[in-house]
Amino acid sequence: MNIVIDTSVVIAVITNEKHKPQLVRMTEGMDLIAPSSLHWEIGNALSAMLKRQRLTLEQAKMAVSAYKQIPLRLSDVELDMTIDLAEKLDIYAYDAYVIACALKHRCSLLTLDNSLAEAARKIGVRVREEVS
Repeated sequence: MNIVIDTSVVIAVITNEKHKPQLVRMTEGMDLIAPSSLHWEIGNALSAMLKRQRLTLEQAKMAVSAYKQIPLRLSDVELDMTIDLAEKLDIYAYDAYVIACALKHRCSLLTLDNSLAEAARKIGVRVREEVS
């Protein structure tokens, strides 16, 4: 079974946040898909954490190493569809990439980002909500 995951899920897993065990269980046996932008978003999130001193450089490198171990399929999405979604849902392109990916692959979305989840639901994407 396919599921689209976003940056919030990956960051929670690779930085050992409290949701990690639950997220790992929820995605076990699933084929994980993310928009191709995920790679750059992970780098941006980790650099922001470094800048805010939430991570050391060593921790960030360990997170990158953990990221490389995730069996993940990156998928290109159509830019015109993304721009349409961004305008229609009043969201940034990065969130629209994730929603477009879920629509393209006709599968549900797993995110820890409430505003992304809300936007995805508005357009008919099923959102996994078991994370507490």
